[in-house]
Amino acid sequence: MTTPEGILDFIAELTWDDLPPQVRRQSKLCLLDLIGVGAGGAGTKLSRIIRDYSALDMGGALPMMFDGRGASVSGVALAGGMTIDALDGHDGFNPAKGHAGCGVLPALYGLAQELGDVSGQEFLLCLTLGYELACRTAMAQHASVPDYHTSGAWVAVAVAGLAARLMGLDRAQTAHAMGIAEYHGPRSQMMRCIDHPTMLKDGSGWGAMCGVSAARLAARGFTGAPALTLSTDHWRDLGDTWLICQQYFKPYPVCRWAQAPIAAVLDLQKRHGFDSRAITALHIVSFHESVRLGTKQVTTTEEAQYSTSFPCALALVHGTVLPEHVAEAALDHPEVQRLSSILTMGEDAAANKAFPNRRMARAEITLAAGDRLQSDWFEPEWDPTDPPSKEDLEAKFFNYAGPVLGQARSQAIHRAIETLGHTASAQPLLDLLAQPIS
Repeated sequence: MTTPEGILDFIAELTWDDLPPQVRRQSKLCLLDLIGVGAGGAGTKLSRIIRDYSALDMGGALPMMFDGRGASVSGVALAGGMTIDALDGHDGFNPAKGHAGCGVLPALYGLAQELGDVSGQEFLLCLTLGYELACRTAMAQHASVPDYHTSGAWVAVAVAGLAARLMGLDRAQTAHAMGIAEYHGPRSQMMRCIDHPTMLKDGSGWGAMCGVSAARLAARGFTGAPALTLSTDHWRDLGDTWLICQQYFKPYPVCRWAQAPIAAVLDLQKRHGFDSRAITALHIVSFHESVRLGTKQVTTTEEAQYSTSFPCALALVHGTVLPEHVAEAALDHPEVQRLSSILTMGEDAAANKAFPNRRMARAEITLAAGDRLQSDWFEPEWDPTDPPSKEDLEAKFFNYAGPVLGQARSQAIHRAIETLGHTASAQPLLDLLAQPIS
């Protein structure tokens, strides 16, 4: 078992040469995907509100992602985390039931902007470190309490650790930073936002802000109780097993719990060739949490993203689910609303038992001609056991970023990421991310 002291050593001493080639490749893919999702999220009302708030109430000189206005480093982390989280298309970690990169990246971006001399290798190294710290903290925290809390709770601890490294804090200060973040991290109840979808989302931005603030407090001598999550056996293979390589990616910008149902209904439509207007009944069998995504008639993008029925309806009408389909201007689609309203759901004991490591669903569709179709069991696409190709993720990035940033800027970001491990400075990429959206 790795001790808390060993974890602190790992944070301070990890080098680029310690990362296996597949980990280096994965860090770039995660970075590309997060930026694409963040670009898509920047056009939401949620993102506009939080960026306005950060600019006005958390003032500073550091440019926010996709905005350019200045904020403090904590404000930059908050705004960036909530902007990525505004479009539920980012990567995640099944055992944690949540997302590491969503909060880690904007905190890292803000810290790198403040320091100004972060190399490309160090940027990717710290992103990788953030995933390792976040995912292990998540498993430890989830094992400590029965309530399911948001990603911000454990992202805060990870961000405090990587911030301490970048800021050059000593071991004792790093321990205090992570203890402060664990104590103040937003242990918000995730299922409340599932039952009542709002802009609260997964707490990722709040966790990023908390982690950055904790490190800055520790640097000034503020003390925190030891982080209890560092004294568990979830760290025993730290540095040997790289959890960044165990992330899933999302083909669709909605909750992961709705992705298997989408796969099931699309398979039936592909195999039987029916038009959505021929459907008279639609039933999904899945696990409890998926069934809890119960909003049928949606009026906001948050409701659309935290629903099972609405994304299934979108998929049956459009053949896929893209950011433009969950944008608020597109929600009042009569056929999508009709299908969403008639969809029913039921739980399955085997699917419940398999969760969270597996998210299973099957679909039953009745057509006007009387045909009753039933799918096989499906799991979400792009799991770590069957990951997307580099080309898949590049296509997703351009689908999400292109309409918001333009193709020229999107291509420049892609090129900057491709060469990041060989550049003396991450600043060219940071400058591209800082530019406001039109």
